[in-house]
Amino acid sequence: MAAAQPQADLPLESPSNVTASASQPSEIRLEHLQFPPGEATVHSPDHHTLFISLAPRPIQYHQAQDGKTHEALYRRGDFTITPADLPFFARWQGTENCLQLQMSDQFLRSVAQETLTGYSDHLTLVPTFQSRQGSIEAIATLMLIELQHRQSGSALYLDSLAQSLTVQLLRQHSSAQPQLPKYEGGLPPYQLRRVLSYVDAHLTQDIKLADLAQLLTMSPFHFGRMFKKSVGIAPHQYVIQQRVERAKTLLKKSDLAIIDIALDCGFSSHSHLSQQFRKVMGMTPRTFRG
Repeated sequence: MAAAQPQADLPLESPSNVTASASQPSEIRLEHLQFPPGEATVHSPDHHTLFISLAPRPIQYHQAQDGKTHEALYRRGDFTITPADLPFFARWQGTENCLQLQMSDQFLRSVAQETLTGYSDHLTLVPTFQSRQGSIEAIATLMLIELQHRQSGSALYLDSLAQSLTVQLLRQHSSAQPQLPKYEGGLPPYQLRRVLSYVDAHLTQDIKLADLAQLLTMSPFHFGRMFKKSVGIAPHQYVIQQRVERAKTLLKKSDLAIIDIALDCGFSSHSHLSQQFRKVMGMTPRTFRG
């Protein structure tokens, strides 16, 4: 089948789309796209693009990239990968419902160099039609859910998800398929104390994974894995736990309003504190205060 001739680039935008970023604003862009039947061309010079179908029923697609075409029914969870600076054309029948995730080439190479063995300057993602991998779908969906809530204090969690997704793509869908080095044990006690002291001193701020990893001159991905081995939970879970612990103290030992306690502990609102407090303690802050 001859490759379809891509149309003029069409902006994939809609009033109902959710758009936000993880890590630095230019590194990861995630959008929830919902469109009636149609067609579009995507061409991003410096961002790799991942499309993941969220449609509740299969949708027929005709796609073209890298001189090849593909026609198939896409089920929920099926995805395509388009490397940076490669035009991608799609025509779909039925209502399109998908995630569009764009990752800067600079971020991809930074993660590869810091995290994986066998890194090469020639490493790139491979153009892919209709692949399926549960871990990629799960991570991207978690990113969308977190971004939809738009809570302050979520940078640490989003950074962790972005790192994990990038490593999955590099290991399964890159030209070199590099490997993760093996690490035994967790962080040495002196390093762990340094990280925990930093978290305690910056609880009211939006702590980022890179901030913690930089304390130990370590890649964010490896830091997250070793921290979890040492503490038993991920860095973002530990930070939430410590914020809840501080809130417990203030609820019992002060007359501050709950909204003030929420802000003093790094939560964005009364409801944000209540949501996380209930997850950890099984009750609301008001009930705990008694």
